[in-house]
Amino acid sequence: MIKRLLAVWHARNLEFVRDRPTLLFTLLLPVGVVIGMSFIFGGPPRPLFKVGVLGTDVAARANPFRAERYTQFVTVASEATGLSAVTHQEIDLLIDFDGGVRYWVNTDSPKGYIVEKLLIAADPGARRQPVTGQAIPYVNWLFPGILGMNMMFSCLFGVGYVVLRYRKSGFLKRLHATPLSAFEFLTAQVLSRLSLILFVTVVLYAGIGAIIHFHSAGSVALLLLIAAIGSLSMIALGLTVAARFASEEVVGGLLNLLTWPMMLLSGVWFSIEGSSRWVQWVADIFPLTQVIQAARAVMLDGAGIRQVTPNLIYLTAMTLVFLAFGAWSFKWRID
Repeated sequence: MIKRLLAVWHARNLEFVRDRPTLLFTLLLPVGVVIGMSFIFGGPPRPLFKVGVLGTDVAARANPFRAERYTQFVTVASEATGLSAVTHQEIDLLIDFDGGVRYWVNTDSPKGYIVEKLLIAADPGARRQPVTGQAIPYVNWLFPGILGMNMMFSCLFGVGYVVLRYRKSGFLKRLHATPLSAFEFLTAQVLSRLSLILFVTVVLYAGIGAIIHFHSAGSVALLLLIAAIGSLSMIALGLTVAARFASEEVVGGLLNLLTWPMMLLSGVWFSIEGSSRWVQWVADIFPLTQVIQAARAVMLDGAGIRQVTPNLIYLTAMTLVFLAFGAWSFKWRID
């Protein structure tokens, strides 16, 4: 029995080593993720608080509050922009150093409460100004990100592994003998997954919304349109990954390579306001970023179709590009 067990063990090891794409992904994926995250989140100790700054730089630098450690100071273009960031908890506090120190804080933000205490301790003369508009709790800000993240995982893994299983089982080989084209097959997969994701998302939206008493400030129909176009773009992306490969390890590695950066940089858990410009530029490339930005604009700010049109155009273009590339590179059988 031991000899048979060792023989199978040896054969499986040889199979893994000879599968060069799988071997490379197994070795290089963790290294790439660690190096990428070190570039994004490395460097000096990360700040605990994010403060938006209005006013001239000379007045700001002269204030003792600027000496606080673990506080990141972000220049804000206008008071309206800063107030929007405070209410959405994208920054913890907004401060104006010109003509006497004034500040705005979201009273529903735990971090805002702490950084306000630090400001008063450093400058007792600072005056709190009322925040115009309703302060948005963190859970309301987080809700669209959670729905978008759930859509991302369902789109990428739900489609990628299904196509991979079809290819390994020989089902695609049999379909190839029919008049069905690659574009028709991929489109059918997209529509099937889309209907399922929209159903699940609507159920989650209604169920979780009832639990946390969340009410969308914008149109629910517009939210459904954003969810549909966003899901299409991520489904098409998942299909491009599974279009050619027959190895579960390779497909899994590629899907993880896509999902982790999107989950960290698309604003699911925290705002990347104040991050390096190149980090924000990379984040804007991801379809999940566009979905979350548009959904938050509608749900929290009551944005209309005109405000989210750039996001929808971008997602539509990505869908067409991914579908075209997936159809072009699609393989029916394992060589």
